[in-house]
Amino acid sequence: MQRILIVGYVWPEPRSSAAGSRMIELIELFRAQGWQVTFACAAALSAHRFELAALGVPEVAISLNCDSFDALVAELQPDMVLFDRFFTEEQFAWRVERVCPQALRVLDTSDLHSLREARQQLLKQAQQACANEAERYRLGAVQAGPEQLFAAMAGSDIAQREIAAIYRSDLTLMISEFEMQLLQRQFGVPAALLHHCPLMLVPSNTAQPDFAAREHFLSIGNFRHAPNWDAVLWLKHALWPLIRQRLPQAQLHVYGAYPPPKATALHNPKQGFLLLGWAEDAHQVMSRARVCLAPLRFGAGIKGKLADAMACGTPSVTTAIGCEGMHGELPWAGAVSEEPQGLADAAVALYQSPSLWHAAQRNGARILAERFARIPLGAALIARLLALHEQREGLRQANFVGSMLRHHLHKSTQYMSQWIAAKNR
Repeated sequence: MQRILIVGYVWPEPRSSAAGSRMIELIELFRAQGWQVTFACAAALSAHRFELAALGVPEVAISLNCDSFDALVAELQPDMVLFDRFFTEEQFAWRVERVCPQALRVLDTSDLHSLREARQQLLKQAQQACANEAERYRLGAVQAGPEQLFAAMAGSDIAQREIAAIYRSDLTLMISEFEMQLLQRQFGVPAALLHHCPLMLVPSNTAQPDFAAREHFLSIGNFRHAPNWDAVLWLKHALWPLIRQRLPQAQLHVYGAYPPPKATALHNPKQGFLLLGWAEDAHQVMSRARVCLAPLRFGAGIKGKLADAMACGTPSVTTAIGCEGMHGELPWAGAVSEEPQGLADAAVALYQSPSLWHAAQRNGARILAERFARIPLGAALIARLLALHEQREGLRQANFVGSMLRHHLHKSTQYMSQWIAAKNR
C-alpha cells in the first residue's frame, strides 16, 4: 500500500480531544511507512486544528452530497480509505466503493458512540426518578453490565447505524477491549472485522515535579463532549464541596476547549473552583497538579485525559467508566469509585499521602509501558492492514452480512445523495 485517504469527521485537534490525538497518531504511523496520506473533511475549519501540512499531509475540503468527492477518489486511487467515525462511512463509503472498489475500507470508531449514548440515557432515566436537583447530583456513575447495555442499545437508531457501518467495513479499529467484547459477545460481530488499537503513546518530555512541588487538583476535557460537561457539573455540585470541606485551601483548576457561558459562570475563586478554559499545553498544566479528577458518570472509549495524567506522573481519581479499557488486570494509577463520597475520600487521601501518591504514579508508568507503547501497537496495526489488503476479496466474500448491508443502505444513500446533488445543481 502506498496511498491513503482519510475522510475526517472533523479536522484533527490533538490539544482539544483524545479523538484528535488518535488521528494524529494514525497519520504519523502511516507516514512513517512512507505512505502518502491525504486528509479530506467536510467540517468547517476550527480554531485549534492541527496544521497537517507540517506532517506532509495535503488537506482537502470536501462537500456532502457532491460528486466532486468521486473525482477526488478517482484522482487519488487510494489503496486504503480510513473513515473517521461511522457518520463519514455512511456518507462517503458507497462513493469509494463505486469509484475505487479495490481500496481497503477501514473504520475508526474513536469510541463506540452508541454505547456512550446508551449510558447517557440510563443516567437520564435514573435522574427522572429524583425529586430535586440535589438528588440528581447525588447519583453515581452508570454501572450497567453488558446484558443491560445490550438491551439499552439494541433498539436504538444510533446502534443499528453504527454496527451496520462496522459490518460494511473491511476492518474497524476499536480503541477499547470492553467495546470489542460487547460487540462480539452481545451483538455477534465477527472478530475478523475488528482490531484492537488503543492510543499509541510516546513518553512525555514534560518535566515531572515530585509530590511536594505540586499543588491543587485538575480536571480537563473538551466542553463540547457531553460526558465531560456532566463531569464538571458533578464536580461542582457534589464532589468538590466534599473535598473542599477537608482541604479548605485546595483549588480545582478546570480546563477544556470551547467552554460555553454556562460553564464559565461556574467560576468561583472563593470556593476554589477555577474555570480556566483552553490549555495551550495540557501536559504542562497536568504536570503541575497533584491529582487529576475525572468523575465520568457515562461515556465510552479510552480517556485521553487519563492517559495524559499517567504520562505526566499525575495520579487520577475516576470511575469504572473513566478507566474502562485502559488498565486490564493492572492496578489503576490512582483510585476508582462510583459515588461522590468515595471519589472525594480517594482524592483527599492521594492529595495528602506521598506513599499512596508515588504508588499510583508507578502504576501509571506500568500501564503506559505495557498497554500503550506506540511501537508494538503500530507494528501490529500495520501488519494487520497489509495482510487484509492482500486478502480483502476473500474476506469480503465471507462477510455476507456486510455485503447485504452495503447493497441496501448504500443504494438508498446513493439515490438520496444523487437527488440532493441534482437539486443543488
